[in-house]
Amino acid sequence: MVHLYNLAIDFCALSRVEADPADKRLRFNEMSINQCQTGVDDNPDIPPELFDNDRSKLAKKVLNNKHSPLSQEFLKKGAPPGVRAELWRQTLGVEVDQIDQLYYEQLKSYVVQHDLLVDSLIYKDVKLTATNDDQYFVFEDYIYQVLFPFSRDTQVLDHFKHSSANPPKSYIRGKLGVEEFAVHYPPNGVIPFHGFAMYVAPLCYIYDDPVVLYYVFRELYMRYFFRLHQISSHPQSIVSLCLLFESLLQSQEPQLFLHLKTIQAQPLRIAFKWLIRAFSGYLDSEQVLLLWDRVLAYNSLEILAVLAVAIFSFRKTNLLQVGTASAAEGVLADITTLKVVPLIQLSLFST
Repeated sequence: MVHLYNLAIDFCALSRVEADPADKRLRFNEMSINQCQTGVDDNPDIPPELFDNDRSKLAKKVLNNKHSPLSQEFLKKGAPPGVRAELWRQTLGVEVDQIDQLYYEQLKSYVVQHDLLVDSLIYKDVKLTATNDDQYFVFEDYIYQVLFPFSRDTQVLDHFKHSSANPPKSYIRGKLGVEEFAVHYPPNGVIPFHGFAMYVAPLCYIYDDPVVLYYVFRELYMRYFFRLHQISSHPQSIVSLCLLFESLLQSQEPQLFLHLKTIQAQPLRIAFKWLIRAFSGYLDSEQVLLLWDRVLAYNSLEILAVLAVAIFSFRKTNLLQVGTASAAEGVLADITTLKVVPLIQLSLFST
C-alpha cells in the first residue's frame, strides 16, 4: 500500500487538475439538503410523517419493475435496509441461477484440490483486519467462502480488459523440461493486499447466502473496487481520486490546506487509506453501506473523494489547532462515529 501511495503521489505531482465544487454539486444534485435521504430523514427520532413518504413501498414498486436503471436512480437517495440486498442485485444485474450455483461449487472444489500461495495471504489478511474488527469478526467464515473461490475464478480476468494493468504470470515447464507454458497466477490475476478482505466484510450484513454474496462481490470488484488499487489514468482510478481529493480540499478549505502543508502534514497521506478501502473498516458498517449506495447510484467512485474532503472540513477547527503531523493524524484517527450523508451534504451544499 505504501508503494502504491508513493506512485499515486508521483502521478498527482505530474498532473494537477482544478476541481470545481459547483460541478460536484450538479453531479450529486439528488443529495442536496432540500431532498429527503435514507440514512438521515428516516432516523427513529424524526416523526415518520416528515420523511418523503414511505420509501420502502416505493422501493418495492421499483423492484417489481425489474429495471436496472430505475433501481440505480432510486439508490441516489439511499436504500432502505430491508430492500437494499435486492436493489443492489437488480442494479448490478446479478441473477444467480443453477448454472451459477454449480460454477461456485466448482470453484470451492478447486480450493480443496489445490493449495495456492495467495491462500496464506488471504488468511493472514482476514485475521489482521475483519477478525480484529468488532463489526465484522462474526463474518470470518463468510469472507473465506468468498475470497478463496474468488482467487480461483478465471472470469475475474475480464476486468483487465478495462484496465491498463496486466495480470501476473507464472511459467510451468513441460514434461520434457524444455517447453515453458505461461499461466496466470493466481488464476484470477489479483494478488490480495492488506485490507482486501474489507471489500467483502460490509456485504455480509445484507447477504446471508454465500453464493449470492460471492456474485455480488465479484460484480462490485470488477466494476469498481479494482480501480482502487491499480495505477491508471482512468477518471475513476485511485490516482484520479487522489487528484480530486487534493483539488477539492484546496478549493474548499484553502486555510486548512495551507496549515496542514505548513506543519508537514500531507492530507492525502491521511485520506489515502480511506480511499483505497472505500472507507470499509473506518466508518460504521451502516454508513459504509449508505456510501456504497451512492457509488452504485452514480456509477462513480468520486463520492469517496468528496466524503474525504467533507471529513477534513468537519474536523477543521481541531486540525487548525494542531502543530505537528502526528497530531493531525490523531485528530482523524477515529471516524467511526461520523454520518456519511449529512457530511457530504454540508460539504457540497452548505453556504
